[in-house]
Amino acid sequence: MTASPAAADHSHDLALALRLADAADEQSLPRFDSADLEISTKADHSHVTDADLATERAIREIIAAERPDDGIFGEEFGAQGDSHRQWIIDPIDGTANFLRGVPLWGTMIALAVDGVPQVGVVSMPALGRRWWASAGAGAWTATDAEPRRLRVSTVSSLDDASVSFQSIAQWTRSGHREQLLRLADRVWRDRAYGDVYAYMLLAEGGIDMVAEFDVKEYDVAAAVPIVREAGGRMTGFDGAETISDLSTLATNGVLHGAFLDLLHD
Repeated sequence: MTASPAAADHSHDLALALRLADAADEQSLPRFDSADLEISTKADHSHVTDADLATERAIREIIAAERPDDGIFGEEFGAQGDSHRQWIIDPIDGTANFLRGVPLWGTMIALAVDGVPQVGVVSMPALGRRWWASAGAGAWTATDAEPRRLRVSTVSSLDDASVSFQSIAQWTRSGHREQLLRLADRVWRDRAYGDVYAYMLLAEGGIDMVAEFDVKEYDVAAAVPIVREAGGRMTGFDGAETISDLSTLATNGVLHGAFLDLLHD
């Protein structure tokens, strides 16, 4: 597919985002499964490690040097700057996995313009995998050979769908336990792959839906361009086209309406 003018406008931003991911990997991967990993608890009772902090600092330093007029919003150090262009960072999505030695964690880097994510990069160095996209230029993943174009599945029936629901506790806390049970009863296969990896499986066509609650912009922003450029759809749980809803419903697009109907029936 030929890139649109909008995609061409973001080619340099995507190149920078990929370099930011390189810098993030250099900080995070050596600390993974480390015996001297420093772990503390934040006010919301979630964990943060020295690797989370070092990774976000490394990303911020590069952005400040190369895009000084852009804003930054990261999980660990909050918002900086006031611009219609904002880099949204989750230095280690899946910190609980990271500190337990489970390799399903990754860095999420997005560039949002006027609140809409236009560039997204997800790097999972413990798996040796990376995914990226920019608006109009498609979604891609790195393989041992050439980069491979991503496409969501063509599954068109809920009865044949494979879904990732993140966790029972999350749906229960948000008041949606009954909807989860109804979902599990209807679809072919339900699993909790968790965190950013589930969205990448969706973009690759491995599963057909991801839904989660109590999420911040940095938890999902980088996944938005990747899922959408792969042909999928990503909204709030209520169907709103936003990343500020504190919930997400991501699907292969074909099934989005059917999932909304099922979950809100």
